[in-house]
Amino acid sequence: MPPKPRSPKAVSASPAIKAKPARKVATPPAAQAKRDMKPAEVRAFLLDLARAWPDAKTELVYTTPFTLLVAVVLSAQATDASVNRVTPALFEAAPTPAAMVALGEDAVAQLIRTIGLWRSKAHNVVELSRQLLAEHDGAVPGTREALEKLAGVGRKTANVVLSVAFDQPTVPVDTHVFRLANRSGLGRGRTVEAVEKALERVSPRK
Repeated sequence: MPPKPRSPKAVSASPAIKAKPARKVATPPAAQAKRDMKPAEVRAFLLDLARAWPDAKTELVYTTPFTLLVAVVLSAQATDASVNRVTPALFEAAPTPAAMVALGEDAVAQLIRTIGLWRSKAHNVVELSRQLLAEHDGAVPGTREALEKLAGVGRKTANVVLSVAFDQPTVPVDTHVFRLANRSGLGRGRTVEAVEKALERVSPRK
């Protein structure tokens, strides 16, 4: 006869795992109220930047106000490095507004097609060159109002050109500057223009 199957051993139930008491978390202090930087803090901040980057300048490669203007227009939603890769050939073929118009939109587009929005940028570069010839005798104007009337030129682009080419005390504000200025209290504002004005107001002219 086959042996009787053994009755299974009773498996003792695992001892109940007692839940650990919830650890008390210290209540964080009330968040520090947002405040603007004081004039002394602004000055110290700018001095720190000057010490860290004593030779700070635009990374765009240019030789004239016109080539700077074109480079800044091309840099919208593109890196300076990507722009610097296409502008040597572009500026060799068209170093002036007249040469850019003669080169034409299709040829410009082929030279800059590795950067973002190259079709619309090619149109703007040729069109602003036409405008410079028709309205400014081929020279880049030195006022924000005149610059912003050019194809592809917004407030930030105009401010870069005014600051770099004409040594005017303007503050170009892009997305990064806008966020940093608001978070740090260096210059607060709900719009890019408001932040720009706040930064110009608090920054010592020197």
